[in-house]
Amino acid sequence: MHMTNFTPEDLLQYLYKETTAKQNSAIEKALEKDWTLREKMDVLKITMQRLDKITVAPRTEVVLNVLHHAREKATEVLQ
Repeated sequence: MHMTNFTPEDLLQYLYKETTAKQNSAIEKALEKDWTLREKMDVLKITMQRLDKITVAPRTEVVLNVLHHAREKATEVLQ
């Protein structure tokens, strides 16, 4: 079995297309031969897909508090 020395960071750079053509070739060859590396890549791909689906938004209460505070400050300035 052929073991490779690619880090999770290397694989992430590959997935985000931040690697050189030479690095791409080396990673792709390694993925063909090393099933554990393929499994790591699959986990990273799934994680990326899940992260892409996450939407983050502040709670309505927080937004209303900020607006209320801004309104108070604007009123103070106008007086």
